[in-house]
Amino acid sequence: MEAPTFLDFIMKATGLPGYLVFTWFIMLVIITLALIVRVSLKLVPEGIQNIAESIVYGIYTFVEDILGKEETPKHFPLIITLAIFIFFCNITELIPYFTPPTSNLNTTLSMAILVFVYYQYLGIRKHGFKYIKHFMGPVWWLSPLIIPIELIDHFARIVSLSVRLFGNIFGDDMLLAVIFFLVPWLVPLPIMGLVLFAATLQAFIFFLLSTMYIAEAISEPEI
Repeated sequence: MEAPTFLDFIMKATGLPGYLVFTWFIMLVIITLALIVRVSLKLVPEGIQNIAESIVYGIYTFVEDILGKEETPKHFPLIITLAIFIFFCNITELIPYFTPPTSNLNTTLSMAILVFVYYQYLGIRKHGFKYIKHFMGPVWWLSPLIIPIELIDHFARIVSLSVRLFGNIFGDDMLLAVIFFLVPWLVPLPIMGLVLFAATLQAFIFFLLSTMYIAEAISEPEI
């Protein structure tokens, strides 16, 4: 019988499932790193800060090309926070005995619902009834056909965001576990590189789709 791990102790003490314990741990790590970065910033960037600022500026410019200069400052904090959180969750699968929270559908589904509610709220706030009207189609007599199609399209985005991320990370996690079990030394290294690439790619895809959905909602054409 194996000795209980620290995770087992936390789960027993709090009554929380493992993926939530890992989620809170990752959130604590991100907040700690953010505070460290904040106090170490310099007015004249150099070294790592210079590289980091170039990356952030490039990402910001990329979002700005999609959302526009006026809208980007309003929505960039949310979508970049989601991307950072997803990235950190994904790469924890490279750490032995860690289970990435994004390999649990509850985590990915909650983020997908957040994005869905957020961009729907933006569309209604900016366009009012005109945003709701676009669900009915260009002419009233097509409404019985258009409304179900539009609803399926929008709710399918929740499935797309959540299941894609969950499926890829869960599959990668299982692949790593099997390979580490069968060949625990040099062979897993190339696989770990591929998994790291996939983890980064999945964070970017969620980030990009969220940005596109927001852009569509705030630029909905008048009907």
